[in-house]
Amino acid sequence: MLDIALNFEQVSARFNPAVLVGSGLVCVVFGLFIWLGGLGYRRILAAVAGAVSGGVCGFFMTGRNVVLTAFVALTAGAVAVVFERIFITLLAAGLAVAFGFAILAGPYITEQVADAKQPAEYQTSNDTEPLSLSRTGEVIKDRAADFTDGVKQIWSQMPVRNWAIIAALGVIFLAAGSFLWSLTSALCCSALGTLLIFCGMILLLLYKGSVPISSISQRQPFYMGVFLAMIAVGSCVQLLLCRCVGEKPKPKRQKNKGEKENEFQDWRGR
Repeated sequence: MLDIALNFEQVSARFNPAVLVGSGLVCVVFGLFIWLGGLGYRRILAAVAGAVSGGVCGFFMTGRNVVLTAFVALTAGAVAVVFERIFITLLAAGLAVAFGFAILAGPYITEQVADAKQPAEYQTSNDTEPLSLSRTGEVIKDRAADFTDGVKQIWSQMPVRNWAIIAALGVIFLAAGSFLWSLTSALCCSALGTLLIFCGMILLLLYKGSVPISSISQRQPFYMGVFLAMIAVGSCVQLLLCRCVGEKPKPKRQKNKGEKENEFQDWRGR
């Protein structure tokens, strides 16, 4: 998987700048919003996350049909809003499973760097010419497919105890969603926001010609510590400062006419 990521870093030098800059800025802005304020806007977060998840799944399940993909995305977003608590809990459990897999997969990730030459199908007569938007999308799609195959291969190589640990993480967060709802929501929003910030910064640095993936691979403990620290800070800020927008205070019980007359009579000394 490391060789796939490093190869993506090399090929990204040919990407259309609009893809790297646009997607990078969107990830950073939304990541900051979710990292520090997602707990106060859980319904909006559920709608966006549900629509994105449904859109990604619909894109592959419907044979890349744009109309059906949009319908699936809208439906998933609406369902996520209606079942907000269940969706946030499932999202937290999914993130926990993904992070657990990423940590346990470390020993199985190959450290062999792929060939620095660009794949032949992406070469043109002018190696400095940026790829078009359609060609850039093809490269990203191919790298995503390679990454998925790498995940499946590592998953098949893992021992049963690793599977048990990953499953236990998912169960723990599912249970925490029922008993520690605020903490689970804050951790989910903070982790998702931190992940988006990291992805956005990587894309922007790739546009600048840097090698962020190589740097992260060489200093994994440091960046893992930064990642966990950002999750902790974001969770604390949200628990201390955020208030859920749209939550109305419970209305005071209206007193009936008899109770009002009794109060008036008591005020007159009876």
